Amino acid sequence: MKKITVVIVNYNVKHYLEQCLISLREALEGLDGEVVVVDNCSKDGSVEYIREHFEEVRVIDNTHNLGFARANNLAIRQTESEYVLLLNPDTFVEANTLKEALSFMDAHPKAGGVGVQMLKYDGTKAMESRRGLPTPMVAFYKMCGLCERFPKSRRFGRYYMSYLPWDEPARIDVISGAFCLLRREALDKVGLLDEDFFMYGEDIDLSYRVLKGGYENWYLPLKILHYKGESTEKSSYKYVHVFYEAMLIFFRKHYAHASVFMSLPIKFAIYGKALCALIEMNVKRIRKSLGFAKYRQRETPLYVFMGTESSLTQCKKITEKHGLTAEYHIADEQSAPEGHLTLSLPEGQPVYVVYDTKAFSYASILDIFSRRPVEKRVLMGTFCPQTNKLITAEEVLR
Repeated sequence: MKKITVVIVNYNVKHYLEQCLISLREALEGLDGEVVVVDNCSKDGSVEYIREHFEEVRVIDNTHNLGFARANNLAIRQTESEYVLLLNPDTFVEANTLKEALSFMDAHPKAGGVGVQMLKYDGTKAMESRRGLPTPMVAFYKMCGLCERFPKSRRFGRYYMSYLPWDEPARIDVISGAFCLLRREALDKVGLLDEDFFMYGEDIDLSYRVLKGGYENWYLPLKILHYKGESTEKSSYKYVHVFYEAMLIFFRKHYAHASVFMSLPIKFAIYGKALCALIEMNVKRIRKSLGFAKYRQRETPLYVFMGTESSLTQCKKITEKHGLTAEYHIADEQSAPEGHLTLSLPEGQPVYVVYDTKAFSYASILDIFSRRPVEKRVLMGTFCPQTNKLITAEEVLR
């Protein structure tokens, strides 16, 4: 039996998936593990591309989009391993992330699942890294704004458990499906992901069942990058329908017994949120079609490249091909351990700091971005010499 199976559900994000798989090669080194990619009928050539460039990866090529839960279950049922990691394709992991997470699970037999510290591409910590169960009251505090107003309150801030320290392991209620390491023994006991959820909500439901099965869920301060939603159009009607329908499914499944005085406000809040989202989308589209929406020209970003001389030569070809404004710095994690933090970056202009992954490890890149003061205008990018691709959250350039 293998130690770990990594399951990745892919839908039309082959270049982000490629970067994820490259990071996994290093993270799985020395481990008895396997990677299974379940492709949900992508139209971007993902299946052919992954089979050609990653012979060690097993690909399940679905003829229809089965959704997140069903696709993951398909791979889980076809594999045998002590642990299963559900991982999003628009992520990359540090070299030691899997080893340290598995060591923790081995040392804590009551741990049914483990989540990690997810960083956004601007270096900020994703609140979804630690979450509480959305009980009727917790959901109410979130929807009425008390959670945001009092984040450090153990009562009002429980939705994101934002009162917990970021740099220490902690027991949590809900593990994000973007990185969810599970003990197969726990899965055998509580069951796999609920396929009534097409997308969203299945991680909350599974986490709850793991807790009810007598296991613990943990947060570990191990870093990954989550671009978040590269395969999802969050301004679409489909997103609004699927997201809020998932909330209703969870509520009906676990809190159908709640009193009418408790359940009605929650249901009204869910329907109200969905309605407001749809109205806002329609208003924006109508204003745009009538010419009322102001046209805002996108600010020209500066691309700051840091890496080896050979990689910077390739990066320069990319910038010239696409007409990008750029500057170049020969550096690696030994000569420049602080990375771009020592540079004087222009104020007010969006900046992509693009790190050469040959000169800077994924761990170094994440560490540098997580240590800097939050600046929404300074965003993370990577250049991989193996693929000759520049990747940011918004684009893939070659």
